[in-house]
Amino acid sequence: MKLSQFKYFLPQDLIAVHPHEERDEARLLVLDREKKTIEHKKVEDVLDYFDEDDVFVLNNTKVFPAMLEGEKEKTKAVINVFLLRELDKDSKLWDVLVDPARKIRIGNKIYFDNGNLIAEVIDNTTSRGRTLRFLFDGTYDEFKQKLFSIGHMPIPETIQKLREVMDEDSEYYQTIYAKHEGAVVAPAAGFHLSREMIKKIELKGIAFSEITLHAGIGNFKEIDVEDLAKHKADSEEMEIEEKAAEIINQAKQNNRKICAVGTTSLKALESSVYISGMIKSYRGWTNKFIFPPYEFKSVDALITNFHPSQSCMLMLVCAFGGYDLVMKAYKEAIEEKYRFLTYGDAMLII
Repeated sequence: MKLSQFKYFLPQDLIAVHPHEERDEARLLVLDREKKTIEHKKVEDVLDYFDEDDVFVLNNTKVFPAMLEGEKEKTKAVINVFLLRELDKDSKLWDVLVDPARKIRIGNKIYFDNGNLIAEVIDNTTSRGRTLRFLFDGTYDEFKQKLFSIGHMPIPETIQKLREVMDEDSEYYQTIYAKHEGAVVAPAAGFHLSREMIKKIELKGIAFSEITLHAGIGNFKEIDVEDLAKHKADSEEMEIEEKAAEIINQAKQNNRKICAVGTTSLKALESSVYISGMIKSYRGWTNKFIFPPYEFKSVDALITNFHPSQSCMLMLVCAFGGYDLVMKAYKEAIEEKYRFLTYGDAMLII
């Protein structure tokens, strides 16, 4: 398929600028792949589609405050630094994006927090990317605490353009079950699971399997090729522990339903699935890029949000739900004034 086939027009007033007051009060569009039907529900109604011993797969990655503002040595020019991933703990090396990129060269130093933290540019990894070595004399834990104390949460640009980022976003832009730090993009489908909602799921006898995929900025990077087969996705770190795989595989053996909460959960599972559909434990990296046509083996259902036009997340959803049906659902969601993107409403595909 071609990039242009995933383009749609989203009215700006349908972009969810603020999160719901209560995480589980969002609307839910239910897409039935077999019946080819579309229903309009509430997120709390998701329980009606699952039974005891089914499994919800959660991505327990935790977003860290990846946005820093510094000054270039001598000129004092403001330099915005976006931390992408830690490359080496001992050397305090980080893969970053810098803006404006043209002002930063190898050997330049960037001062943060009035000079209390300094970084030196040691490599140009891409046209915009850089590798920084942070200069800090304390322990690793002290360095990490310092780094994160001066950082800000990487709220998506679509939201930042429409309103000022608030302190509350640090709490909003995180699932309540986030555990392992490493993501710069939140698994937003999980925003809908409040503590009350999780309790209801547990009371119904539905199990949880927690996996980790540290979602990267590539999820929002524009795809610049029309032929999707030529697109190369960024690598993301992931881990599926043996216990998590066992929970899923036991349910599969008992013919129970597996539901991925979010496209990142589904991507991780499809990166570590046997031909038989069973999940294997895995720790490493994945650069899997899923677009139609694609045969899924790992899950029976998907909970997701409404994604940007021409995004890799939309392509994965179309691959799972069927291109024609998903695009029809998006058109109906726009007509019905659903809230879109990170803080928006949800879709369940069964």
